[in-house]
Amino acid sequence: MDDELTPALAGALRSAREEGGLSAGALAEASGVSRAMISKIERGDSQPTAALLARLCAALGLTLSELVARAEGSRSRLARRHDQPVWTDPASGYSRRAVSPAASATLELVEVELPAGARVMYPAESYRFIDQQIWGLGGTLHFTEGDETHVLHAGDCLQLGAPSECVFENPGPGPCRYLVVIAKNPSRGTVSRGEQR
Repeated sequence: MDDELTPALAGALRSAREEGGLSAGALAEASGVSRAMISKIERGDSQPTAALLARLCAALGLTLSELVARAEGSRSRLARRHDQPVWTDPASGYSRRAVSPAASATLELVEVELPAGARVMYPAESYRFIDQQIWGLGGTLHFTEGDETHVLHAGDCLQLGAPSECVFENPGPGPCRYLVVIAKNPSRGTVSRGEQR
């Protein structure tokens, strides 16, 4: 993760938790992430993985892009490429660029680069309040949702189905690039705290 973004991301997570009226213990219960780990992340002592951040964001009713936008503090309607925040998963090297302006409240574009051999798993609860499409830009992506695996090449576009555990995997010798389009889905709503485990 970018050293400059780490403390800002920690602060944004803490602020989102406090705005939601949650203690660290309540967020731990809702997300399945330990209270000790949440405290380490909020202090900036630990670099969270993509899967761990996905659990925390889902429990807070945020997408990862929204959390990054909060950390950046920008509300502009124009996002120049050099200003678009990039976050890298310390476990897999997966890199995601928040393409959309921070002012975009209902639609997000995220450019992802997945290194050769990398594999990233997201829990089902990450998808409970969003609709999502994946558009291949280069390389080959093996995307598994539940029991079904889709192979995406450049130009292929997939609409995700019902929320389920998902795995993004790059089996190729070079990086795989794809664009993720995320739209909040009010009909799905956020998951109540008792249902988020």
